[in-house]
Amino acid sequence: MHLNHRSRVEEFRTTLPPAPTYFHKPTSSLNAHRGAVVRPEGCKWLNYEGEVAIVIGRTCRNVSPGEAGEYIAGYTVANDFGLHDFRDTDAGSMLRVKGSDTLCPLGPGLVTGWDFRGKHLRTYVNGEVVQDGSTDEMTWDMHYLVADIARTITLYPGDVLLSGTPANSRPVRPGDLVEVEVEGLGRLANRIVTGPAAIRADVGAQPSESEEVLSTALGGDWEFRGIRPPRRG
Repeated sequence: MHLNHRSRVEEFRTTLPPAPTYFHKPTSSLNAHRGAVVRPEGCKWLNYEGEVAIVIGRTCRNVSPGEAGEYIAGYTVANDFGLHDFRDTDAGSMLRVKGSDTLCPLGPGLVTGWDFRGKHLRTYVNGEVVQDGSTDEMTWDMHYLVADIARTITLYPGDVLLSGTPANSRPVRPGDLVEVEVEGLGRLANRIVTGPAAIRADVGAQPSESEEVLSTALGGDWEFRGIRPPRRG
């Protein structure tokens, strides 16, 4: 889903809509604990987003939030990477931004019987804490999200819902080690690598770094437009 954690909403100086909004990550974006996350050659703005992943265990359609827990197999850690170089053309669908290959690592394992309430979530880059949040700052909890999606989309065993990230999603570059730790779920680790080939220039939209791209990748710092210090590539 898009915005859910209060700290992220405040960071972007916005307000939440009356109900959750969503995007789609295809199965080709799936990755594993210790898998390499690819930043395609020619792209600069690959951001981490530490999250909790909900894994569906039973076919689920048209259930209440009170019933939704019965359809959840368990939970795991996710890193909802975003390739903001394509935000100018995919802001509506987020398909390439969120759905490019390798950008959905999950792990290290499925945990059953986990209570999502009051759990700490931290993201680390090269051992330094860069995100520090809690599931208690989520506007919509795990059961609500499952029930909301399942009103019109049938969920099947193995389907995964990502529940939103706290503030301070920022760009990483090849060589960085990104780890997401969720209390009771473990610590997911992935290293960033450069893709084996550049984005083809003979078809489709090309990577860009407009003010929309930069301000989103750098945490909604709209007030710094045109006066930002140099950033590493």
